[in-house]
Amino acid sequence: MTNREIKALISLLDDPEIAPQIQDKIQTLGETIIPFLEESWEESLDPRQQQRLEDLIHHLQFEGLQQRLRVWRESGAENLLEGMWLLNSYQYPDADFQSLNRAIEQLRFEVWTLLQPEMHPADQVQTLNHVLFRAHKFAANTQNFHSPANSMLHRVLETRRGNPLTLCVIYLLVAQRLKLPVFGVNLPNLFVLTYQLEPPLEPFYINCYNRGLVLSRTDIEHYIQQLNLTPNDIFFEPCSHLDIVRRALRNLQVSFEKLQEPAKAAEVAQLLAILLDDSQSADTDADPNE
Repeated sequence: MTNREIKALISLLDDPEIAPQIQDKIQTLGETIIPFLEESWEESLDPRQQQRLEDLIHHLQFEGLQQRLRVWRESGAENLLEGMWLLNSYQYPDADFQSLNRAIEQLRFEVWTLLQPEMHPADQVQTLNHVLFRAHKFAANTQNFHSPANSMLHRVLETRRGNPLTLCVIYLLVAQRLKLPVFGVNLPNLFVLTYQLEPPLEPFYINCYNRGLVLSRTDIEHYIQQLNLTPNDIFFEPCSHLDIVRRALRNLQVSFEKLQEPAKAAEVAQLLAILLDDSQSADTDADPNE
């Protein structure tokens, strides 16, 4: 369709008798029509028409996001930054992937300049902690723990405040770019990282919600005991990037539920379903309160 034809089609939304059919037609055109819908929104003075246009734009953006999330999973779900950016784009459709990438790369460069050859793993972690938690002052958002912004990577990079998962994701992305053997761990109620040492040395753990506090396996065991849970390998072993994005979506779903926004919580549940296997359900993972 030409630009003129698209604008003519959108103008027909004003007619209540044919508006439903026009909406169906517009939805078949996909996200490419969004700039025209936004232009019409700016030109309209009718609140009801503006609301119809907003609903259409959101529907098209949500359909596109679902498709991109399917492609990400089917391609192996290896790129953690991409997965978190896709989640980010639910609330912020215009969030720029390259801006996120540059922010992570800047942090990587700052840590890299301080690392020394043959540096002990504990000292490597202290260097990461210095850059992230002292120089840049990343910290727990304890005042607004359930804010959806805590799950939005670009907001956490801007505000330096996040939940355990997003703080760990930033730390993890930087560490992996430095070729350090750091991975996520699906601990109940608290997402942490593990530094995998060469056997027979035991791995240690990193609590980003407490400024990179280093924990031993014994510390993790005590934590599990305090929760009255039976020890499970997943509480100690690295998890996949797919696991991390699933958990991030659960956090976001809980945030919207806490804010009494059931429609958004339901949409996030739809996104989560795309990343779940048939044998899984929305509550089969560790508690999302992290």
